Amino acid sequence: MASAAASGPLYHEYRLTLREGERTEALGPFWGSERSGTHAQWAIPPLLSWHTEYDTDFEEYDFLYPLLSYNRTGKESRWQLFQLISFGGSGRQDGTTADRVTIFPFYWRQRSPNPEENYTAFFPIYGQIKNRLLRDEIEFLLFPLYGKTRKRDVVTENYLFPFFHLRHGEKLDGWQFWPLIGHEKKDVTTRKDGFGDETIIGGHEKSFALWPLYHHNRLGIGTTNAQTQHALLPLFITQRSALREYQSVLWPFFYRINDHEKKSVEYGAPWPFIVSTSSENKNGARFWPFYGKTHTASQTNEFLLWPLYRSSSVQAPPLERENRRYLLFLYQDTHERNTATGATRERHALWPLFTHRRELDGSERTQIIAPFEPLLLGNTAVERNWSPLWSIWRTEKNGKTGATSQSFLWNLYRQDETPESKNCSLLFGLLQYQQTKESSRWRLFFIPFGAETKPANP
Repeated sequence: MASAAASGPLYHEYRLTLREGERTEALGPFWGSERSGTHAQWAIPPLLSWHTEYDTDFEEYDFLYPLLSYNRTGKESRWQLFQLISFGGSGRQDGTTADRVTIFPFYWRQRSPNPEENYTAFFPIYGQIKNRLLRDEIEFLLFPLYGKTRKRDVVTENYLFPFFHLRHGEKLDGWQFWPLIGHEKKDVTTRKDGFGDETIIGGHEKSFALWPLYHHNRLGIGTTNAQTQHALLPLFITQRSALREYQSVLWPFFYRINDHEKKSVEYGAPWPFIVSTSSENKNGARFWPFYGKTHTASQTNEFLLWPLYRSSSVQAPPLERENRRYLLFLYQDTHERNTATGATRERHALWPLFTHRRELDGSERTQIIAPFEPLLLGNTAVERNWSPLWSIWRTEKNGKTGATSQSFLWNLYRQDETPESKNCSLLFGLLQYQQTKESSRWRLFFIPFGAETKPANP
């Protein structure tokens, strides 16, 4: 495309500024499409959008984002309604797929060529679920009357959940009648790693009474860092091991932590208002909400009159990074620097007025009116489905090519400029000006006039 093309407020076509490709916008903010080497997308904000990356075989659809979405990567696909209803298919190495349907929390279903992976569940009446909700297997009948879960070799059977359960596994037995009393014991076991070597898995013994008031636990039995815990809440908690000691009185307000491994001591008196930390690698003090600062060899965190001001910085060569926030998220800015190359990256956001970013290659983008973008920095779905509706002013600059663009009120005024040419349009293209090194011309109501050819340099 040699230059931008406009046909009144209904149509505008121009080159992308920040990368190679073209973009088309029509009907103000209500239609947009982009085409580049490995990327393509179109959107009807805020109703529907489509995005694809050819090099990774990825595509996604959003319907009233984030209400309903569809994502596919290769043979992996997923439909999802507000994280509650989803339909998915997953590809296998043998070329087969497994289809999954979820209407959270009432209906769960999966079908695959391997019958052992199939399951169906109608919650809370009856069913079985596999490899979901952080468990290898879940079974239930008239839940909470009965439920059974398995994670590796540990099986937990619940009756009148959460009041009574039985638990068993490899050298493990336990029971509880919550919140009155409970006990669980596991002996030391061994497990072979991927190289065939045996690893010791520590045992434990846990007891409670009148939960959460009384606890007595022994953890890591048979290992070099066995730990003993006693708690009578809120009067005291003690935890002791070879590497760490923790004592708390009137928990959680007053405590002391002596970390022998990190060679640090921390006091809270009372937490979270006054906290002090000291060690070889970390020092800090907090007098919340007035002032606090912690410092390590690579990181510093600080606040003043929280939530008025908060900052964090990282020094991990070749990366230097500093982030500052005022009134939580009202204003925030981030600065990054590559100490090896001297390249910098910046992000600024004032909610809900504007966002500005500058990338390592010198490319820049500014948007005026940004109610969600400062809260969801880098969320491309928001930028695709919602930003066109309220971004009344956009500016972009390509740090490599020097190309720039500005757009006001959905291209009521637009300017695109490169080192070789300049294109301006007003009133959605009814008045246009085009300039190159050789010539310049005007268009009024799409009719050219006043063309001028510049003489060549002698």
